[in-house]
Amino acid sequence: MLDSLQQTDKYEAVIGLEVHVQLSTKSKAFCYDSAQYGSKPNHNISPVSMGLPGALPMANQAIVKYAVKLGLAIGSTINQYNFFDRKNYFYADLPKGYQITQDNEPICKGGTVKIRLTNGHQKNIILNRIHIEEDAGKSIHDVDDNYSLIDLNRAGVSLLEVVTEPMIASGEEAAAYLAELRKLVRYLNICDGNMEEGSMRCDANVSIRLKGNTALGNRCEVKNLNSIKNVQRAIEHEISRQIQLSEAGVYIHQNTLNFDALTGITSVLRSKEMANDYRYFPEPDLLPLQLSNEYIEAIKQTMPALPEALYQQFIGQFGLPAYDALVLTADKETAEYFLSLTALVNNYKAASNWVMGTIRSYLNEKNIGFDKFPISAQQIAQLINKVEAGELNNNQAKEKVFVALLNHPTQKIDDLLKQLNVLIDTNTSTIDGFIMAALNKFPDKVKEYNSGKKGVLGLFMGELMKISGGKIDPKNANQLLVKQLEKLK
Repeated sequence: MLDSLQQTDKYEAVIGLEVHVQLSTKSKAFCYDSAQYGSKPNHNISPVSMGLPGALPMANQAIVKYAVKLGLAIGSTINQYNFFDRKNYFYADLPKGYQITQDNEPICKGGTVKIRLTNGHQKNIILNRIHIEEDAGKSIHDVDDNYSLIDLNRAGVSLLEVVTEPMIASGEEAAAYLAELRKLVRYLNICDGNMEEGSMRCDANVSIRLKGNTALGNRCEVKNLNSIKNVQRAIEHEISRQIQLSEAGVYIHQNTLNFDALTGITSVLRSKEMANDYRYFPEPDLLPLQLSNEYIEAIKQTMPALPEALYQQFIGQFGLPAYDALVLTADKETAEYFLSLTALVNNYKAASNWVMGTIRSYLNEKNIGFDKFPISAQQIAQLINKVEAGELNNNQAKEKVFVALLNHPTQKIDDLLKQLNVLIDTNTSTIDGFIMAALNKFPDKVKEYNSGKKGVLGLFMGELMKISGGKIDPKNANQLLVKQLEKLK
């Protein structure tokens, strides 16, 4: 392998991604067959998905709505007059011998997706198009030693193909783009984004060129990458492979490649088809789609708040750090729970810390989502407000009250605080007694403090919290502690 410095200095990569987004429709794109994942092989089929003679397709209205939603979310131009085409090619798992898709007039044109890299750099990835198409079936090669088996359950399932311009420069950029796109389709509730189940599959077109050149090199397409990590790995390997060939003076053939996730290398599947190999022509059995302004506007009115807008709101309106905003907008459920808290508290950073820390740790430990989290936002908000009012210690809230609420989520907060005996004691004389007990336990440390070693305050505060059972306000207790130490000089 060439070292990364040589790659950076001499060559640049040019990458375009084609992402197939499987839509969460109950039925397939052009017939009534169920689109349910995980059914028995060849259970969700009919004459249409089997490609039998005389079977006619009919467009699923939901796929049109979902395509428009995604187009609006990324700022695409919605093509108000578009139609379907036949893409002709033969594989054993494509029984008709052609795929219904969109070629000349896709439903969405253009648009951008903003990505953020680990070094803080931001980049807008420009899209070429989004078009509607149907999926092919599935060939199974590892069940029988002598035969390949065909499952047509997936044949005809609704897809959106999201195509970028060739402007991605690295595996990291590709991974960041794919993560943002997956986040978007989940926010829009049009796809579950589970790449392991094939809900999103990515093809990466990779080429290299000498820096300063404007002409594109021969591209190789790595097919059916099924995880964000594998997309990055495959691209990085392919860039290195092509640079090695170029340095050796070997011609780079335009091939379709497979990526082996175990070895981390690519291999040739077949020579790359060109667009004219598919012999596109308009689908004669489906009418063109004509979308009115009223139809598009009605969909626009149903759009949820999207992650980029929420990110800006969390930073601008709530004053959160960029890191918090990224974590809180990573998925729709987290963002919605945090927003519920912000309507009930004034300390937005405290709300962020609860969601990102205590609550997220519990969800990860139990491997559940917010839909199964038993504690309401109203209850967490009450705890935050009690801490802010000086009535409850933050550690007690998280270590005792939160745990108790998990077991008794319907119990009223005030009753629970009394039952747990965790309300802060504001009686100054009581706190002074705790302070003297702590100081009397460590007379040598008192002398150290008086000699200028202020770091021993932490020892005294730890002992104070221990003696009081956490039922004191740390900020107030710290002030009283310093006053008492000053008196002992």
